[in-house]
Parts: sequence; structure tokens; C-alpha cells
Amino acid sequence: MGDFEALTAAVREFRDARDWRQFHTLKNLIVSLNLEAGELLELTQWKSDAEIEALPAQPVAAEALRDECADILLYLLLVADAAQFDLAAAAQAKLAKNAARYPVDKARGSRAKYSEL
Repeated sequence: MGDFEALTAAVREFRDARDWRQFHTLKNLIVSLNLEAGELLELTQWKSDAEIEALPAQPVAAEALRDECADILLYLLLVADAAQFDLAAAAQAKLAKNAARYPVDKARGSRAKYSEL
């Protein structure tokens, strides 16, 4: 969990050195997060499953994949920071909810939504 705290502190320092906090409203951060997710999605546009699976083995594509994932993570950390919640704790709580919704004996090997199990 300390890694998220250190990374959040680093992204805050980066932001504050540039006086960008004024632009980082919760709404703007959520919009930016989704724009970055769209850029990640764009890496897969018009590609077959096989081409997408090969991306990590291609240096330029792998760097783009890493960069877009990092952008998403950084914005997500800023969203959690602006909304004042612990992202790691929220993820653990969500994982526990999902475990209850998708018990292994019913969900294993199934793509059904929890309401269909």
C-alpha cells in the first residue's frame, strides 16, 4: 500500500510544481482519466486478438501500452486523492464484494454476471 502513497505524493509534487492543481477538479480528473482510457483503447483499434496479444513483444507498442496504463494510474490516483479516499483500501473492499458476488463454486469458468449465477 505504501507504493500508492509514494506515487500519489510524487504525482502531487509534479502537479504542484507546475501549478496545475487549479485545473484538477474532481470532474476534470475523471474526464481526463476517461480520455486516457480511450487512448489505451485506441492501441487496440482495428487489431485482431492475435495482434493485440503480440503488443507486449513489440518495443514501440509495448512502450505505448506502458505509457497509457501509467497515465490512467496517475489520473486514478489523483481522482482518489481529490475525493479523499484510499485507493488501495477501496480496491481491497471491492475485491471482497466481488468474491461474495462471484463465489468460486458458481463462477469458475463462467462469464455470467453475478445476477445470472
